[in-house]
Amino acid sequence: MPAARPRILYVTDLAYPARGRRYCDEDILLTSRLREHFDLALCHPLDAAALMDGHDAVVVRNSGPVLGYQREYEAFRERALNTGARVYNPLTGKADMRGKQYLLDLSAAGFPVIPTVDRVADLHRLPAAERYVVKPKLGADSLGLRTLPAGRLTGLADGTVLIQPCVDFAYEVSFYFVDDDFQYALYAPDPERRWELVPYRATAADLEFARRFIDWNGLGHGIQRVDACRAPDGELLLVELEDLNPYLSLDALPEEARDAFVGALTSSLGRFVQQAPVPA
Repeated sequence: MPAARPRILYVTDLAYPARGRRYCDEDILLTSRLREHFDLALCHPLDAAALMDGHDAVVVRNSGPVLGYQREYEAFRERALNTGARVYNPLTGKADMRGKQYLLDLSAAGFPVIPTVDRVADLHRLPAAERYVVKPKLGADSLGLRTLPAGRLTGLADGTVLIQPCVDFAYEVSFYFVDDDFQYALYAPDPERRWELVPYRATAADLEFARRFIDWNGLGHGIQRVDACRAPDGELLLVELEDLNPYLSLDALPEEARDAFVGALTSSLGRFVQQAPVPA
């Protein structure tokens, strides 16, 4: 008798109203391909905690910013950790999975990150700029992001938001990884049209930059996206490290590259579900 196929609970919000994009199309594509290898069930993130039992792994994909359902997400995390459920991405991520505190930590540790502070007393650490970007520590998908003049910062730097100089960057670029393996890169040649992504040919220096953050996060399994900007001096600076449910922009890839990514994800999930369960 052939071995039973792994059972996957695929968590996605198919109705999430992303600006200028249809996140659901990406999950429809991925599940149609993953179904060839796994027994799949799709569910909304609000239902994941109740439905996760009886599955070999829970795959969190385009589930939307957890800011909109923080209590339910924490209940899901707690249940998964208490039961030893396999969650992909694993819940040990140190980046966006835990909010934006890591940007402060990495900046203080000397990593190539956009300079970041969260306190009035630390504003002097930022380069002088006419405008600054202010965003909530627990924000995502640009929720709550504002661009303000310097004179309006003092009352905001209270530890709940991050403040960064508004960098006059040449372009933004994202590097996509499955496990520790680089898959592809995309960039927006026009900073005013950030949603129009095209393939980017990453250099050895680019990949060295991106891998530094992948190594720091130490996930081992899962999908990660390293978002960066090309600063005026030509260097890359980290914008964010998405390790919870990164949108993949697969529609911007040629078919061959898209197929290669799906193959890498399928192989990664296959290895992941064969691991011994995590002790509760």
